[in-house]
Amino acid sequence: MANFYTDTPELRFHLNDPLMKRIVELKERNFADKDQYDYAPVDFEDAMDSYERVLQEVGDICANIIAPNAEQVDLDGCHVENKRAVLPKGTIENLEATKKAGLNGISMPRRLGGLNFPIVPYMMAADIVSRSDAGFENLWGLQDCAETIYEFGSEEQKQKYITRACNGDTMSMDLTEPDAGSDLQAVMLKATYNEEEDCWYLNGVKRFITNGDSDIHLVLARSEEGTHDGRGLSMFIYDKRNGGVDVRRIENKMGIKGVPACELTFKNAKAELVGSRKLGLIKYVMALMNGARLGISAQSVGISQAAYNEALSYARERRQFGKAIIDIPAVAEMLTNIKTKLDASRALLYETSRYVDMYKVLDDIAKERKLTPEERAENKKYAKWVDSFTPLAKGIGSEFANQNVYDCVQVHGGSGFMKDYACERLHRDVRITSIYEGTTQLQVVAAIRYVTNGTYLEIMKEMEQNEVKPEMQNLMVRLHKLAERYALAVTQITEKKDQELLDFMSRRLVEMAAYTLMGHLLVRDASRDSMFDKSANVFVRYAEGEFDKHIGFIEQFNDEDMAYYRHN
Repeated sequence: MANFYTDTPELRFHLNDPLMKRIVELKERNFADKDQYDYAPVDFEDAMDSYERVLQEVGDICANIIAPNAEQVDLDGCHVENKRAVLPKGTIENLEATKKAGLNGISMPRRLGGLNFPIVPYMMAADIVSRSDAGFENLWGLQDCAETIYEFGSEEQKQKYITRACNGDTMSMDLTEPDAGSDLQAVMLKATYNEEEDCWYLNGVKRFITNGDSDIHLVLARSEEGTHDGRGLSMFIYDKRNGGVDVRRIENKMGIKGVPACELTFKNAKAELVGSRKLGLIKYVMALMNGARLGISAQSVGISQAAYNEALSYARERRQFGKAIIDIPAVAEMLTNIKTKLDASRALLYETSRYVDMYKVLDDIAKERKLTPEERAENKKYAKWVDSFTPLAKGIGSEFANQNVYDCVQVHGGSGFMKDYACERLHRDVRITSIYEGTTQLQVVAAIRYVTNGTYLEIMKEMEQNEVKPEMQNLMVRLHKLAERYALAVTQITEKKDQELLDFMSRRLVEMAAYTLMGHLLVRDASRDSMFDKSANVFVRYAEGEFDKHIGFIEQFNDEDMAYYRHN
């Protein structure tokens, strides 16, 4: 039988990264759970074997249930009946399969019903699910909302809601409103505290809520009367069992049709406060969004994998001019570029995931005991690296996914424009990845401070110390030159102390940082496994071309040019 994990050796490679040993030992607290749970690992090798077995189960379900359902799910879509969202039959089958296999809440602690997996194998599951049906990943992956309750909720809330999520209850994050899209400070859904009942009530409208008719909602609402900014917002848990929220409509989306995007009306909906008042946006949503953005990065990589597989299969079978089109140089180039960008975005995804694992597990340990000075330094480093890498993984990963699907359709020629082929659905599904959970432009806004404060350059210099095999030495020299060119471009822009100019050039600077870092990751990976040799060489060449374009633009840009780009 087909298996979407075992047929992709790159996944096993990233699962076995050297840093995983430390991540697992910290996550398992030296395997203290083995005496209490019979399924808890007894050592590192046992833990890795558990991840392998679960990922194989994910790969089996995705290849043989979710992927075969994807086309019909896309055709059926979702609809509203009696103010409730009705999911396609195939989506319901997918949910039952993942629930039966125990694949919900896999990153949650065992005491709450989870498997206590690190983020790395969790993101691999998301990667595989997205390859089979990007829409279903949105529904299944939203159980990452449980992470927010785990980080900031009370013990009672953890026991009450995380256990349900681990047992298959669905979740959503209700942030966006008709007048508050990317600008969440404008959220006006009202939260009112009832002193007599000692509870909160929510009233207002939310829009574009993915899986909005879920069992458990995390809701951003305005708790402080008279405020109009982020300091007046708090986070709440709404339980569907309590009533008070109706589905007004489901958006008619371009793609990812198997999961509804709902407009919701809250009418005296009873809710619980998460953590402290006024920290809803400032602290809790920021943490929630970082996790969601990593999930979209995994979704983008999964779609890129699907695009590569579809393009490669078609190119091998389709014959023109007396030969398979894979032997036509223009087509071969497209396939090579798809695979290279796939490998690069996947390397960035799992590097970021490992940083998240280190940061989160040390944060969690700090709640149990005082960290050593070395651990505190490590925690601080990884926290900064998580914040700096997440917008790159989401922004560049989603843009690469869009480019890869575009090329996949092009490889198919006229057939790619027809609904007979999966690439047409991929083309519609992928488009949202560079929009939701923060557009690519907002990822640039999040990343630019790590350009100006030197963080990316600092990481590049650290990566230049990586030991690589002799065949990769030439690429390391070229990456060093890219880092020098990047540093010079940053200086050239920042020394002018012109905020408008910096804002305008931010995308180019962030892309140059990302391409240099991704080049280092691929070279390091190629030094461990030759299956990445081709991608490492092609990507560094690609990065050099992009540098020439960006730096040429920067060097020739003047005040008159800026006037042309203003749209008044």
